[in-house]
Amino acid sequence: MSSSLTTVAPPADGTATADYMGFVGVSTGSSSIMQVFPRWAEVLGLPTRDLVGHDLPMDATPAQYIAMVEQIRDDPRHRGALVTTHKMNVYAAASDLFDELDPFAVSCSEISSISKRGDRLIGRAKDPLTVDLALNDFLPVDHFARTGAEVVILGAGGSGTALSWALAERADAPSKVTVTARDDEKLAHLREVHAQHGTPEGLITYVRTDTPEQAAALIAAAPAGSLIVNATGLGKDRPGSPLPDDVVFPENAVVWEFNYRGSLEFLHQARAQEQARSLHVVDGWRYFIHGWSQVVADVFELELTPEIVEQLAEAAEFARR
Repeated sequence: MSSSLTTVAPPADGTATADYMGFVGVSTGSSSIMQVFPRWAEVLGLPTRDLVGHDLPMDATPAQYIAMVEQIRDDPRHRGALVTTHKMNVYAAASDLFDELDPFAVSCSEISSISKRGDRLIGRAKDPLTVDLALNDFLPVDHFARTGAEVVILGAGGSGTALSWALAERADAPSKVTVTARDDEKLAHLREVHAQHGTPEGLITYVRTDTPEQAAALIAAAPAGSLIVNATGLGKDRPGSPLPDDVVFPENAVVWEFNYRGSLEFLHQARAQEQARSLHVVDGWRYFIHGWSQVVADVFELELTPEIVEQLAEAAEFARR
């Protein structure tokens, strides 16, 4: 895979406006937001309809992240950016370039929103907020107290970390949250995040899973009604699922695929058992809506109401696939 930064520039035909917003990802041109953003700009009255993709490979170097952040910082037309897959690497490589980092960014060691306030460059981690907003869209506020269900989060990256954080803060917190990863370093980082945050001891269980079969055993052992989440990125950035096809989901489980586009193997596995196991299967569309709307609001200094978010969701519905 190429290790160069690819920037998808604004139109050269004179239609570009003075300013633009950025999108840091792996293959930004295929994201629905490229078609959605102009409609959102109209709904929100933004000063630009131009969204510029900054494509970095999964194996990008620290120097590439530094160059990308410096490009955003030094271009007066660049208003800021949303960071997807690379948010933890952006923090690791380039956090020193920011004038301000919010507590979530520091605690979670990730940056998902890059914004500017005058000559100051601001980095924020929006995932703990946006994942909670998306969760509340489909999970009843008394779900865990009523059912005794637990949570299994497959993946200890940025999104998995954010969800475990949000669950620990939830009034109706589960009695147990299991988070998996395929390497000890990610689990050690997650332990540190929760220790710094003061998460109740014993709430989070950290499990290394070297094979899909090991992950499937955790799923099969979870109580009925449990929340099962794919936060690995498999099925979006690269094909595959963290689970084998013969996995057995708990009865009445809530199965959440964080992705809404891609090969979505995990989502298909859940839907194959939807009727037989009485599953409630949710894809990542609302997470996409909340994730993007919160960062757009941050970049352009807007206040979002639930009503505005629903307007944005309606405006984006045409792009869902």
